[in-house]
Order: sequence, then structure tokens, then C-alpha cells
Amino acid sequence: MSDILSDLQWRGLLADCTDLDGLRQRLATGSPLTVYCGFDPTGDSLHVGHLMGQLTLARFQRAGHHVIALAGGATGMVGDPSGRSAERNLLTREQLDHNIACIKAQLSRLLDFSAAANPARLVDNADWIAPFSFLEFLRDVGKHFSLNVMLAKDSVRSRMEGDSGISYTEFSYQLLQAYDFFHLKKTFGCELQIGGSDQWGNLTAGTDLIRKKLGPDATAWGWTFPLITKSDGTKFGKTASGAVWLDPQKTSPYRLYQFFVNTEDAKVCEYLRKFTFLTREQIEPLEAAHAANPGAREAHRALAREVTTLVHGADALAGALKASEILFGGSLDGVTETIFNDVVGEVPTRPLNHSSVGEARVPIVDLVFFSGLAPSKGQARKDVESGGIYVNNDRVDMTFTLTPEKLLFGRYLLLRKGKKNYAVLDCSFGSVVS
Repeated sequence: MSDILSDLQWRGLLADCTDLDGLRQRLATGSPLTVYCGFDPTGDSLHVGHLMGQLTLARFQRAGHHVIALAGGATGMVGDPSGRSAERNLLTREQLDHNIACIKAQLSRLLDFSAAANPARLVDNADWIAPFSFLEFLRDVGKHFSLNVMLAKDSVRSRMEGDSGISYTEFSYQLLQAYDFFHLKKTFGCELQIGGSDQWGNLTAGTDLIRKKLGPDATAWGWTFPLITKSDGTKFGKTASGAVWLDPQKTSPYRLYQFFVNTEDAKVCEYLRKFTFLTREQIEPLEAAHAANPGAREAHRALAREVTTLVHGADALAGALKASEILFGGSLDGVTETIFNDVVGEVPTRPLNHSSVGEARVPIVDLVFFSGLAPSKGQARKDVESGGIYVNNDRVDMTFTLTPEKLLFGRYLLLRKGKKNYAVLDCSFGSVVS
């Protein structure tokens, strides 16, 4: 079991540890460790940035340890100031309950909640925080914290130095997280808390509280993994259109696949180590192949395949690959409407009906012009006559006219100009033929 530390370090998943030698000695005993990581349910979906915590928990579980995923039903109502420059919006209990239910479904993709020997646990800190009265919390928890130490925490100091400042509510967050660790230690024997490097102050607050309440010999460690960033230092998991979510209704499997397959060359080997369960023996040949020929994108495809399968399953990966194939001119044979909807979401789509086109059987020139692939009907005619226009990825000529049987799923027409310029016409807004 002690090999888990070597694997985590090889993968670059150690930013800091409160006592690495002590933790290594504890693991060398061969007795399973109980580990926890918290996820504040501030939304109804986690995003790819949260994969670090989930995957690290899963690595411990696969190594035979006991893991706890903590949904912050209480702390989520307060908001963690770490890594933020402004106060979070406060959520109601109903919103948090909904978010926790959604997040558990996502966690179950990576954590095994029904394992015979070491099933994962999902706990909600509202169960033990909510019953506390304010006076009880001050007496039993607050008295163990020095204001000087709390003010020195990076997450607090950076906010106090900023324009927005920090409220007493968020200032108190580290006390709540520290008490979570203490409660899990006392209730489940939890000895290790993991989190991103921005959580260091909260983790050390927990280890300090445990020793103050249970004695200096109480075993408790904090482990942080590096925050993932792009090569330019910007936040990982953000695109021009927003966050990359783990909920397939918010970010489709196709888009998740594309996000990882388009990883910048400088980061792809790092991400292979951190975001997949591929072994060292599997990853190192991919790293060597990438160093020899980055343009082949073998490492990129392996990364995208592994992450998409982990998050959404093998069937979703197959759909993402099919959608990718379609957008590179591949056959539409066997494509489902669900897969094609991913294509629709990625290319310009316009409605097509009688009033906008004015024809019952629509000629190809009108279709190309109306789709926006050509600026005029004259140019559309030239594009068709030169063999540069494709309908449903088959080349067409001037004899093509739109009839109902040529629609995909009774509503869509996929047009392509050249190799990369796509458009979709959606005919569900009105019958194309009378």
C-alpha cells in the first residue's frame, strides 16, 4: 500500500504534505488508511478542475484504502474564500440538496460505492454542523484558533489585501473545514485530508484542531496536489464558452473529448499522468512517441479517450469519436440522433422552412446560400460546379434537390464546403415539401 505515494509523486500529484515521512511510515504498516476530500456543492455539476480530487480519491481506493467524499452542505452555504477574489452567492438548503444529489451521480463514475471490502462513502457536513448552536461552536471549536494564525492564511490575507475584503462568514470557513476533519477522524478514523494547493491553510487548520482536541500524538495528515493550469498560467477547465462540466447535459461527451484532444503540446504528458489511470508502463511510451512526433497526436488521443471513458463511459466515447469522424468528412452510417445532436451543437445551424426559402423542393444552390456557406447564389453555384459542396458528407452536383428522404432523422441536413466548413439546416420549423 505504501507504493501509492510513489505513484502519486511520479504523477506530479504532490504539492505539499504536512509530514511526508510520517505518512509513508503509516502506510508501510499495511493497514488501510481512511482518506477524505471535500466538494462544495455550489453548482449542480462538478467541472474538469474537480477531477483531481476525485481521481486522487479513486487512486487511494484502488490501492485498498477507505475513501470519503464530503459534500459540503454546510460549508457550501458559507463559501470558501480560497482562490477567489469576491464573495460567493449564498445558496438555500433546497439548492444544496439538489446539487449534492447531482454530484453523487458524477462521483459514482470514479468512486465505487458498492465495493465489498472498501466501499466509498458520501457524507454531508450539514449533518454534524447544522445541529451546532453558535455559542457551542465558539466554545468547542473557536477557542482552539488563534486570530493571528487565521489572518496569516494565504486565502484570508489575499482577500484582505484586495478591494472587496472578506466577510466574517467566509473568514470562518476554515474553522468549519477544520471541524469536518476532526469529526471524520473521530467518527471514521480518517487520518488524511487531500485537496488542491489552495486548500493548504484549511488542511493545516484541521490537523491542528485534531491534535488540540485529541492530543499531540493523534495521527492526521494533509496532502495537497498542484492546481492545474495552462502553459500561460491561466485557469484549467475554462474555454471561451465557459467551464467544461462533467454533466453531459452541460458539456457533451464530444465537447469533453475535444477539450482534451486539443490539449496544448506542452501539457499533454502531464495530463496523461494526472487525469488517467494508465500505468507508468503505458504512459512512458506515449510520452516518447509525443517527444519524437508531436504532430501525430497519439498522446492527445489517448488522453481524450481515457478521460471521456472515465467520466461518461465507453458508449459515450464511441459517440464522441463518431461525431469527430463526421466533422472530418466521415460516413454517417450508423450515426444516432444523439450523436448527431453533438454535431449540431458544434457547427452553425439555421432553421429552414417555406417562408424563408420560398421553394417546395429546394435546389442545392439555395441550400448552400441559405446555410451561409456562400455569400451569394452565384458563388454557391460556382462552389457546387467545382465539386466543393457535400450534403451529409457525400459530394453533390447541380442536380441535387432537397426531398424529405434526404433529411437526417426527419429534420437535419448537413452541408460542407471543402474540408472544414460545415453548416446544418434544421427543417423542424416547417415542412420542406408540401
